Amino acid sequence: MSTQFIDFRSDTVTKPTDSMRQAMFEAQVGDDVYGEDPTVTKLEELGASMLNKEAALFVTSGTMGNLLALLSHTQPGDEVILEAEAHIYYYEVGGLGRIGGLIPRLIHTPDGLITPEQLEAVMRPADIHYAAPSLFCLENTHNRAGGRVLPQQEVEEVTACAKSHGLATHLDGARIFNAAEFLGLSVAEVGEPFDSVMFCLSKGLGAPVGSLLVGSEKFIDRARRFRKMLGGGMRQAGVVAAAGITALQEMPEKIRDDHRRARQLGDALSQIDGLSTAAPVETNMVMVEVTHPEWDGERLVNAWRKEGILASTVGPGKIRLVTHHQITDDHIEQIIAVTEELLS
Repeated sequence: MSTQFIDFRSDTVTKPTDSMRQAMFEAQVGDDVYGEDPTVTKLEELGASMLNKEAALFVTSGTMGNLLALLSHTQPGDEVILEAEAHIYYYEVGGLGRIGGLIPRLIHTPDGLITPEQLEAVMRPADIHYAAPSLFCLENTHNRAGGRVLPQQEVEEVTACAKSHGLATHLDGARIFNAAEFLGLSVAEVGEPFDSVMFCLSKGLGAPVGSLLVGSEKFIDRARRFRKMLGGGMRQAGVVAAAGITALQEMPEKIRDDHRRARQLGDALSQIDGLSTAAPVETNMVMVEVTHPEWDGERLVNAWRKEGILASTVGPGKIRLVTHHQITDDHIEQIIAVTEELLS
């Protein structure tokens, strides 16, 4: 992909910062499968500490981290309760069924937040005819809801309800640092109601690769075995873990600028005839709905590409734009000006 493009497709498209590259160059390494990579160990200890959990596991991706959590909390044939458009269900290639042998129980919501009343409604009495529910999952921020943040009090209420039924709780916190910034809380506070949390280093934090799964020592020991089973045991992984450490140390404070730019972009685009925001802009995602009689989402995305701007359609008439640390104020002004000219 040419560096001349302004890339709003995702916060996964970022390049490592200079300090990340230097840390990677200088990283001390060892064989992580043997537990001998000091940089991986440092990253895992830092991640566990930041989330106030006992232990952490470095994995290649958020999808792997979520799958390891599902495998570690459950047994094949168990039921997992999920929001209907959760990333785990929608975008992770059916791994919970194909690899975990798990049955998804889906709850439809307008914004990604399952209420205690909805959870109570799907809980069934113990019966040999039913798959046994064992895990309850939420996603914060919620991708398909446009980067929406789940209100903390409501999260605490529904996870308490899940635990009262004997369910383990897992948070797909791929963008938990974005949620924490919006809520004015620490990531530890956002993750506190959950037995396990997965969060990405390679999205808003800008590292080139990797995620962390955090939880109890017993849980992480089990997840480590499943990671090896899936082929995720890495050797001299300190080279990439070093960038993750830098991301955790330097990048969280930059997220507020991503949010500010996303709000500016959403406000401006919604003022253009034929466009509106399809969801409130709370974090670094802008969901744009194209209502112009002569345009649709695909046509606008293609027109932007000709102007050096990349974006993604996410459904009929809908476009997703994501800000990240390589999107500047000038880039925001540029896409606004280009869009005004195109739709005028």
